[in-house]
Amino acid sequence: MEDFKILAINPGSTSTKIAVFENTKSIFLKTIRHQAEELKPYKNIADQFEFRKNIILEELKNADIEIEKLSAVVGRGGLIKPIESGVYFVNDRMIEDLKNSIRGEHASNLGALIADNIAKALPNAKAFIADPVVVDEMHDVARLAGHPKFERVSIFHALNQKAIARQYAKSLDKKYEELNIIVAHLGGGISVGAHYMGKVVDVNNALDGEGPFSPERTGTIPAGQLAKLCFSGEVTFEEVKKIINGEGGLVALAGTNDAYEIEMKAKAGDKKAQFLQDAMSYNIGKWIGQMAAVLKGKVDGIILTGGIAHNPYLVEYVKEMVGFIAPVAVYPGEDEMQALAMNGLAALRGDVLPKEYK
Repeated sequence: MEDFKILAINPGSTSTKIAVFENTKSIFLKTIRHQAEELKPYKNIADQFEFRKNIILEELKNADIEIEKLSAVVGRGGLIKPIESGVYFVNDRMIEDLKNSIRGEHASNLGALIADNIAKALPNAKAFIADPVVVDEMHDVARLAGHPKFERVSIFHALNQKAIARQYAKSLDKKYEELNIIVAHLGGGISVGAHYMGKVVDVNNALDGEGPFSPERTGTIPAGQLAKLCFSGEVTFEEVKKIINGEGGLVALAGTNDAYEIEMKAKAGDKKAQFLQDAMSYNIGKWIGQMAAVLKGKVDGIILTGGIAHNPYLVEYVKEMVGFIAPVAVYPGEDEMQALAMNGLAALRGDVLPKEYK
């Protein structure tokens, strides 16, 4: 079997994660932290392109990675048009949409742009993205909101949700497409998806205003109170956006986006921290219950994943709420770098057919 070397790139708001795999084996992994002062000169995310690309190339050089031997560069997909799950070639249409931020600015937009730029400079490398946050497999009935000016939108942790769901199915000696699974990704944002026979038919918009509150996001908030705030004259549009995403959730309620800090304070007897931990756990359980209704109660498993799934108290709280629905499996943390690389490997080996973004 032919050997393939794959570079995975995952840009975040304050870091850039990179990994190199030889087939299924990880040979290099690095998280590059970006201080606020480093990013301050850049007016928008797209302006960070050269800065981040050059740092990646420097880190690979320092690690003696021969990039000319790369077979593929797989970037974290950004805010492009809604697409089906899968592996996609990075093409001119995708690059144009990412540069123009057609669905908004997010650090993940840089993943495909950097992957394409690096791959084009190499003799045999292809550029891909895999399961970006805009994967959209929602049932039409799930899209309808209560007014024609609004529509429910699918933006969630598709890469990790899909990868963990497939891993869980494999543990049962089943195919992902044969099962009904609820996956709750518990990180800086929280997404809870109903996976029906291999498709995420309903999920909360984990980016800007739906679902459980999380370390940085308000989740679903009372619409009337939000409307009143917006017209109070007390806040600007930009401030409201930050309330919804970035300065909401635990940031607003406790002054920190560190869920582990809240966990430790609660463990030490801090009553406020305990209450916030209970409330976040309660909201997660409630949303899992909603997704069980989407699947009409026919649920083969419930998965808790993401960084906050390391919290044993929260896990037990949620299990008490939803354990009657289906068995609860816990996959703490996330391995999105491996998920990116394995999607790229599947495309190179012909196990999956890469799609064209249109």
